[in-house]
Amino acid sequence: MQISVVIPLLNEEQSLAELYDWIAKVMRSNSFSHEIIFIDDGSTDNSWKTIEALAENDAAVKGIKFNRNYGKSQALHAGFLKAQGDVVITMDADLQDNPEEIPELYEMITAQGYDLVSGWKKKRYDSVIAKNIPSKIFNAAARKTSGVKLHDFNCGLKAYRKEVIKNIDVYGEMHRYIPVLSKNAGFNKITEKEVQHQARKYGSTKFGAERFINGFLDLISIWFLSKFGRRPMHLFGALGVLMFVFGFLSAGWIGISKLYKLYHGLPNVLVTSNPWFYIALAVMIIGSQLFLAGFLGELILRSKREKGRYLINKTTSNL
Repeated sequence: MQISVVIPLLNEEQSLAELYDWIAKVMRSNSFSHEIIFIDDGSTDNSWKTIEALAENDAAVKGIKFNRNYGKSQALHAGFLKAQGDVVITMDADLQDNPEEIPELYEMITAQGYDLVSGWKKKRYDSVIAKNIPSKIFNAAARKTSGVKLHDFNCGLKAYRKEVIKNIDVYGEMHRYIPVLSKNAGFNKITEKEVQHQARKYGSTKFGAERFINGFLDLISIWFLSKFGRRPMHLFGALGVLMFVFGFLSAGWIGISKLYKLYHGLPNVLVTSNPWFYIALAVMIIGSQLFLAGFLGELILRSKREKGRYLINKTTSNL
């Protein structure tokens, strides 16, 4: 069985050669058949030149270079498409993930039968205020919303069966939620493994505080998609019908009240002077719009998937 190591990166020229040597050493010592796929997500340093040099010296090294920076999710998507291994390992290129974890991750997929094994960096070397506390809040919200019981959704070190990565679509910034995407696709054998986290050796992190804001927004999106992504009419249509019926009944009540007053000779006022008239009108309009949104959602689901999410500039000759 072959292992594919998929590594997205941005401006990591200082760490690439060391990371390659470390991975290659682990693979040789365990006699693993393997490939290493580097995805250069629009680096502006010499990362691509380093990848090309590594590929020239080792046929197991393969590289993909994006035309510009598209984001980690798009890089993983491209790497997953090219990966040929029966077990796929993802890791970051900054040397904070330890390649020595690969044999045990491989064993958990092949021998223990898991679909996905997610790393858990229980002991971290990041800033407590800038990363650790927000990460704990984010992970707690993700567990509660998704039902996937992992401590560290955002850990880059993960292992997958090939069938998993070939049947999920990692888009937008959904790389944080690959376990949730996997669960939604029917791959329910998901677990985690405590892994060693290492302090960054070169450079600085490429992710700012905005990643937590984006993460929570993506969490709302994936919750909605998991609940109603395949049946938008069940949400929008139901809300639309309820609101329209409420508005219709309110308008009917106004009409009956006016007829009652006319029949009994009571003082009558214009319908438009009754605030319920405007409430009923607004609710019926909103209900109709929600119902139409459900129809549009159903039509969009039946349309073709979005193409051209990223433009590959180069690949190494062996890919």
